[in-house]
Amino acid sequence: MLKFTCCDAVGQFTGQAQARVLRGITRGFERECLRVDGSGHLARTQHPAALGSKLTHPWITTDYAEALLEFITPPSQDARFPLEFLRDIHRYVAAHLGGELLWAGSMPCVLGDDKDIAIADYGSSNAARFKEVYREGLSLRYGRTMQTIAGAHYNWSLPDGFWLALKDCCQGPAKMQDFVSERYFGLIRNFLRFGWLIPYLFGASPAVCESFLQGRKSDLLELLPGTRYGPHATSLRMSDLGYQNRAQANLQVSFNSLLEYTQALEAAIRTPDPYYEELGVRDGARWRQLNACLLQTESEFYASIRPKRVAPERPAKALQSLGVQYLEVRLFDLNPTIDIGIAPEQSLFADVLLLMCLFRDSPPITSREQSENDENKRRVVNRGRQPDLHLLAHNREQRFRPLAHELFDDMQPFAAMLDAAYGGTNYARTMQSLRERIDHPEITPSAQVLDGVRDAGGFFRYALQWSERHQQQLLAQPVDAATGARFRDSVQESFLKQRQIEQQDQGSFEDFVAAYYA
Repeated sequence: MLKFTCCDAVGQFTGQAQARVLRGITRGFERECLRVDGSGHLARTQHPAALGSKLTHPWITTDYAEALLEFITPPSQDARFPLEFLRDIHRYVAAHLGGELLWAGSMPCVLGDDKDIAIADYGSSNAARFKEVYREGLSLRYGRTMQTIAGAHYNWSLPDGFWLALKDCCQGPAKMQDFVSERYFGLIRNFLRFGWLIPYLFGASPAVCESFLQGRKSDLLELLPGTRYGPHATSLRMSDLGYQNRAQANLQVSFNSLLEYTQALEAAIRTPDPYYEELGVRDGARWRQLNACLLQTESEFYASIRPKRVAPERPAKALQSLGVQYLEVRLFDLNPTIDIGIAPEQSLFADVLLLMCLFRDSPPITSREQSENDENKRRVVNRGRQPDLHLLAHNREQRFRPLAHELFDDMQPFAAMLDAAYGGTNYARTMQSLRERIDHPEITPSAQVLDGVRDAGGFFRYALQWSERHQQQLLAQPVDAATGARFRDSVQESFLKQRQIEQQDQGSFEDFVAAYYA
């Protein structure tokens, strides 16, 4: 039985008139993808100048590597806008790749040696150098191969009108900022409990190119020569093999309150780690990492969902002083069969799941429960389609499918709430369609990817074929004249902003780094 955080909160938003406040939900996507050459190998070229400055362009930048593009949609209250704008970004970029391709999958192409993966170059300013040294530190700590994995992040926030209405019927801190942050952290805790549904429903990385392993031992089996896989895996990207950090296992970052969360991150960027101290911060004039602490910056903490705030301050300081502004959901793989990597039903499902997590009772997470949450995610990403899969619930083994169906039952009122807000039955129909994947794992993206990998003769060939197909599709549908002009103007503006930053730079890099940690 679903327990609500306050008895009449759901009823407050059930009617069509009241539910319309949810039309103010703000959404955005970030999509990472590797640039590869025509043969599917990691591109060795610099970021195309036609895409603007990596440091300052608002929509097109790079993540870790020079070849790892990142596309960012502006936040919007129009539910359709993020994916429409993301497709425009892809169309524009595709036309300026000079024969290169956007790699279709989350797991990378043939990379070569770790040292050959070039770190992104952001220019000569202190801000640019800070980003580069941070990436040098990631390379030193975890290696470069892990940093080439790509995914999609979903940014999400609720409107002021919603919070005002919720505060009227629920107890909580008197100050609105504190009330909102408290509710977001309750949502986050429930997401940590139930977020394993996302890799099951949308995971699309059950196989990897053998070259990705770089000679490391793994439990993956050989599917075909050159391809390793987990027979029931859903998202190797989110497994210990992928974009995870075992070195952070002892950080003990609590999501039980904003204060505990920010204090833990503050401590992590100030607590020296003996191994990182041995590696050294500087080698003469060359910086090897920003510091020798558990984390260089708060961004180094990997989590499946993070509270965020746009501000000039460090993330933890901004959250402490201004509260949570939005959430970043980080569990989505790229779907290699979709040209922009993201299916429309992903945001629809996330909207429903996040609302359920918000309204559901959310007690503090104990260390025992956190171990359960981590284990459940581990089981789903590594063997989520296993017929007899069990998950842990209150220290008891329970069958996966009944647990998943129970969560869909709990989410049904929130799909209805969103349908009341927007009109129609889009959310309810989407949830019903996705629910079929519970009893039919063969229709999940991860199963379909494995079928495609087998048919193509291996993961590399499969991903390359889809990359080529997407490039042809994107080129066949170029952006219209007005959109093209907008992108070209944004490119010029980004270069201008970068030059202004470089011209206005004052002080040494040492002072710049010290100011960050002040």
